[in-house]
Amino acid sequence: MNPIIGRRLLLGATASLPAMSAVRAQGSWPDRPVRFVVPFAAGGNTDVLARLYAAHIGPKLGQPIVVENRSGAAGAIGTEAVIRSRADGYSFLIGSPGSIVNSPLLMANKRFDPITELTFVAMFGQVPMVIIVNPSLPVRTLPELVTFSKSRPAGVTIGTSGIGGANHLPLELFKAETGANLVHVPYRGGGATLPDFVAGNVDGILIELSSVLDLHRDGRGRILGIAAPQRSAQVPEVPTFIEAGYKDFLAASFVGLFAPVGTPAPILDRMQTLIGEAAQDSDIRGRLDSFSVTPPTPEELTTDHLARFLQGELAKARRAIDIAGLEPT
Repeated sequence: MNPIIGRRLLLGATASLPAMSAVRAQGSWPDRPVRFVVPFAAGGNTDVLARLYAAHIGPKLGQPIVVENRSGAAGAIGTEAVIRSRADGYSFLIGSPGSIVNSPLLMANKRFDPITELTFVAMFGQVPMVIIVNPSLPVRTLPELVTFSKSRPAGVTIGTSGIGGANHLPLELFKAETGANLVHVPYRGGGATLPDFVAGNVDGILIELSSVLDLHRDGRGRILGIAAPQRSAQVPEVPTFIEAGYKDFLAASFVGLFAPVGTPAPILDRMQTLIGEAAQDSDIRGRLDSFSVTPPTPEELTTDHLARFLQGELAKARRAIDIAGLEPT
C-alpha cells in the first residue's frame, strides 16, 4: 500500500474514534445513575421541583436520578461543578434566576459563564412573583400602592430576598416604571422576610406567590398584584400587573434543566420528551398547582425558545442592575 494513503487512512480512522464512541455512548445512555445538581440547600423551590421530576423521569430512563445539593456562593459552586463535568448526559444542573442570571452578572471574578457554557434543556416550571402588603396599609391595588407611597414621606418599605436577588431586581424595575417611593429592605433569603412582615416591621414584600399564599388566604397579608401573563387559579381575585396598567410587566422565578454545552442532541431530546410527559401527568400537575408553579408550555421544552427566553431575562436583569447602581463583588 502507498505509505501516504495508508497514513491518511490511519488518521481518518483515528479521528473517527471520538465520534464512534459518542454514538455508542448515546445508544446505551443511560447505563448508570444520572445526576441532577441543585446549587442550593434542600427544601427550596429548586430542590423540590428537582426531586418531583427526578422521581417521575428516573423509571422511564431505567436508571435512578440522584438529586445532589451542592450549595454555596449564591449557586456558583454547584453550577461550576456541572459546567466542569463531562458533557455525556450524566450530569445536569437544576438552574434558576439566582444561579443562572443574577449571580453571574454580579460576580467580579468570573470563573465561568453559565450562558455560554450551559444549554437550557427544558423548563420545569415558573413561580410568579407578587407584591403583598400588610392588611393595615390603606391600599387594595397596585396603583393605590404607588399613589400612597408617593404621599408618604418615608415611603413604603418592601422586603426582598436580598440585594441583587431574584426578588430585588423586579422591584427596581417596578419602581423605575411607576416612580413609586418604595424603600428596599434586603433580607438573607425570601423566607427571612416572612417573620418581619407578619410582625409588621416591613410594609410589604415582593416574593414568589407560593411563599405567601397562606398569608393572603388567612388575612395576614393582602396580595395586590401578580406578575404573570394571566391570573392564578390559586388567587383568581388578584389581578395581574398588566391588568393594573403596567404593560408587559412579568416577573417569575423559573426552575429548569441545564446541561453542559456539547451534551449530545439525542440525550437532550430524550430529556425534553420525558419532562414534557411528566408535566402532563395528573399527579405532577396537582403537585405543581399546590406549589403555585406554572407548568412548562410546549415551547418551553425546546432549546431555541429557551435560549431566547434566557436572553430576555438577562436583558431585564442588566437593566435592573443598572437602575439599582449595583456593582459586581
